[in-house]
Amino acid sequence: MTILPKTLLQIAGAPQHASALDRSALILVDPQMEYVTGALPLDGIDKAVSEAAIVLDIARTHGVPVFHVIHHGRPGGPVFDPEGDFAGIIPALSPASGETMVTKSLPNSFAGTSLHDLIQNTGRKELVLVGFATHMCLSATVRAALDLGYRSTVIAGATATRDLPSALNGSIVPAAQIQEAELSALADRFAVVVPDGSTFLARQPPGTHVV
Repeated sequence: MTILPKTLLQIAGAPQHASALDRSALILVDPQMEYVTGALPLDGIDKAVSEAAIVLDIARTHGVPVFHVIHHGRPGGPVFDPEGDFAGIIPALSPASGETMVTKSLPNSFAGTSLHDLIQNTGRKELVLVGFATHMCLSATVRAALDLGYRSTVIAGATATRDLPSALNGSIVPAAQIQEAELSALADRFAVVVPDGSTFLARQPPGTHVV
């Protein structure tokens, strides 16, 4: 008899609904041009940006506080040079008036930043996360959010990653394989993972008003 695997969240009987619109803040992790035309182009980035824009519009429609986190490397460095063109925000995901910008220098968006305090000031206890790259800064931020007491939802279609060299044999690990593995790992304990913005709305907890 084959026993199908379950996530730790399923084993614990944790709720599987998405983060509630009226209790959540949206975090966009590193929505920057480095991942589009810079040194770190991501597989499926155009589609992911389009989906992130949909989620951003949902947040704005429902009055969800929005936090744009951007990464700055060292000036003159090979990636995320704050004085270069590629550290800029992807136009489709540009902040609107009143939305908060946070600058980080480590993968975890909370490390060395005021992001946690800023979210706490909104009174929100849950997070919705989109951004890049899935296996790096998005993952580090989601994992840290659990340590800080947040319940998180990741919109899978609004994330993307890239091919990586295998640490075991030097072969290439395809981006699609890394994407699936990382999202599955996050779904085990750290977040509810939903495919897209439409599913996010459909999986709101009972009683949530959805426009």
